[in-house]
Amino acid sequence: MKQLPNIITLANLFFGCMAIAFLLNAPSYLNTVNNTDYYPIIGMEDMFRGSMFIGLAALMDMMDGLAARVLKSESKLGRDLDSLADVVSFGVAPSMILFKLLWMAYMQEPGALEAPMIAMAPAFLLACFAALRLAKFNQTSDDQKAAFIGMPTPAIGLVVASFPLILFYNYDTAGYLINRWVIYLLIVLLCWLMHSRIHFFKWKASGPAGNWWPHFVIGLVTIIGAVFLQYAIIPISFALYIILSLVYRPRTL
Repeated sequence: MKQLPNIITLANLFFGCMAIAFLLNAPSYLNTVNNTDYYPIIGMEDMFRGSMFIGLAALMDMMDGLAARVLKSESKLGRDLDSLADVVSFGVAPSMILFKLLWMAYMQEPGALEAPMIAMAPAFLLACFAALRLAKFNQTSDDQKAAFIGMPTPAIGLVVASFPLILFYNYDTAGYLINRWVIYLLIVLLCWLMHSRIHFFKWKASGPAGNWWPHFVIGLVTIIGAVFLQYAIIPISFALYIILSLVYRPRTL
């Protein structure tokens, strides 16, 4: 039973690899009759599945820490293994999503036959900054017991994973997600958030019950918003997490 947390962490890594495998297979395009508009016809389902596997990886990332605390089996090995799995699931896999979205952005241009590889390379900056963020966290985890300094990588991975889901269900209204300049801006913003000095509150609040109000707000907004906005609520909840982290001041006993 002592190895259960590490097994769950490896499940995180496995799901991250599965996400990458599906994303590598998506998507293909077909030129329409007017010879100007391009639409994804093959592989959008694979992008959807890739995003879902990132979600499963996030679930495993939450459960391994819980299992380690319950079994009192927290260890340096488990911490390092968790970071290695997170690099793949919330660094490399989301980078593949951004890579594919940039490819889609270039390929939808009139007369496009191929997308320049160098123009899509910035997508992998997310994986690089995620690896650096995780390495820094392992070195400074004692200073981040009350709050994360910089956006945690699983949150970054989940918000990026929501993009294909939004496109899958709202392709006609979510064209901004395949705009190259929007994607470049998102890459810069997400990389900066991971290494900012903003203190992001953790989901295990301590102290008086009043410390739980931001968790309650985000949970309520997410549940209600999901009914009307489906997966589009994820970026909204992500933005709300940033705003509430800037104003949240935990109360002490």
